[in-house]
Amino acid sequence: MTLFEQILQARGLDGAARDIFLHPDYSKGHDPFLLPDMAKAVERIVAARERQEPITIYGDYDIDGLTATTVLMDALGAFGFKQVTTFIPNRFVEGYGMTIDAVERIAKQGATLIITVDCGSLSEKEIVRAKELGVDVIVTDHHNVAAVQPPAVAVINPKRLLQDYPKKYSSLMLVSQSPKKPLYPFLDLPGVGVAFKLVQALQSRLDGLPYGQEKWLLDLVALGTVCDVVTLVDENRTHVYYGLQVLAKTRRPGLKALMTVAGVDPKKLDARSLGFALGPRMNAAGRLETAVYAQELLLASDGMVALEKAQQLDAMNAERRREQDKIFRAAAQQAEEYTSDPVLVVSHADWNHGIVGIVAAKLLERYKKPSYVLQEMGEESKGSARSYGDFSAADAIRASDHLITKGGGHRLAAGVTLPTVNIAAFRKNLNDYFASLSLRPQAQLLLPHEDATIASFGQIDEQFMQEVESMEPFGNGNPAPILKATHVLVRDLRRMGAEAQHLKMEVQDRQERTFTLVAFNADDSWRCELGDYVSVWFQPLINEWRGTLSIEGRLLHVALEEE
Repeated sequence: MTLFEQILQARGLDGAARDIFLHPDYSKGHDPFLLPDMAKAVERIVAARERQEPITIYGDYDIDGLTATTVLMDALGAFGFKQVTTFIPNRFVEGYGMTIDAVERIAKQGATLIITVDCGSLSEKEIVRAKELGVDVIVTDHHNVAAVQPPAVAVINPKRLLQDYPKKYSSLMLVSQSPKKPLYPFLDLPGVGVAFKLVQALQSRLDGLPYGQEKWLLDLVALGTVCDVVTLVDENRTHVYYGLQVLAKTRRPGLKALMTVAGVDPKKLDARSLGFALGPRMNAAGRLETAVYAQELLLASDGMVALEKAQQLDAMNAERRREQDKIFRAAAQQAEEYTSDPVLVVSHADWNHGIVGIVAAKLLERYKKPSYVLQEMGEESKGSARSYGDFSAADAIRASDHLITKGGGHRLAAGVTLPTVNIAAFRKNLNDYFASLSLRPQAQLLLPHEDATIASFGQIDEQFMQEVESMEPFGNGNPAPILKATHVLVRDLRRMGAEAQHLKMEVQDRQERTFTLVAFNADDSWRCELGDYVSVWFQPLINEWRGTLSIEGRLLHVALEEE
């Protein structure tokens, strides 16, 4: 069995599952009408088309919401809607999700239908107010759902099926389909994925976007899917797989300009390009000022305007990184005061709550603990959380309902608003909640798990790397393969980077083959010395330096061995 076959087998990919994984079939997408309330939404939108009603797409300020908003804008335009506007909330004014003030402004401007994207599932009061003002609401979302759905015309959220049929799903995948009552097979769609399924459903009733032409929207779907860090399996994998191909030849001046400014070669696009180059630049606008700048980039039809917007986002991203580094240093210093807490909660008045989510992720990486980072804004504080393993950031917030103003999100990422005076009580409640769960040791869950153990570095050749490439796109739920090599000799060891934050290591196997490994942001816990025998866990990759290609590894973990 080849090394590549070992990796596929380790991931349960054999037979038909292997073929589907390596060769995603767009035509095998799931029936959009299996999603809750899809038929009701389509009927209402078709009626709006007949009457040419004014429609507002109520988006969100992150990439998932921005791409979902643009998907619906493009599609409704193709379907012949004449009066469609967008509303992108400001993180620093409206905050996440719908607000009554925004609903009232939209109603005053004449809209009779609001379609939300990436938000709305918990917006009971706001939807009630819209109804009072004669405005219908269709919710398209993928976040946590309420026990009782808000009084919208339709609430299209895959997570409703998990609530209604919990025993039918495992890891958000349908366990077995029932011919009598078929259910949507995959529940981890991002907001843009749900919006795209709405477009597919509308194609069955409206002219203007022939079957097949909706694929041109997949550049947006891929961008939103990767950057929202949903699992890249099932339909998400298919959407990103084909979306990368569409993005390579995108018709959108904004995305062309953004790739140019970010130094992304369309011929070498992968999911990493989206998550680490395009995504941060688009998100920077909403984190520092307003996401409207990023929306304008996506909607730009003129190349020069698009380039100007892309350069603006690039500059904002550089500013975001500077501010993020400053906040992280202060947050890490404060975190040292709570070393005995299994859940970190830190706060300060000077920390921009548009950036604290990234800081929370960095704290989690350093301290191996769920982290909540808040900006104190007078009497009110806002912040973001990042978690991992068995501890749900969102569930922990819900367990603190008596202390917060509002909050929600996912298992791995969430947001919260609360009275500043409650921060200490919030910290205690989160840690008490953690203790009540009696979880297995969580830090171990962050250690890498190998897909295969190699006998020699000679197995990692060009053919193998080409086979690994066929597993793209990589991301959450489909990480790049992890290999383990045991009893290798450390031949060379040195620090790199402006602050010596990276570690470069040359190791030698039993056949005296050498291999280069690089660990990024390696702290002092990476302890080994020249002459040590170690086991290493790493992801093989192609490194390009000054036109020369070489195979090396991204080092994930090192363990000392006895000689």
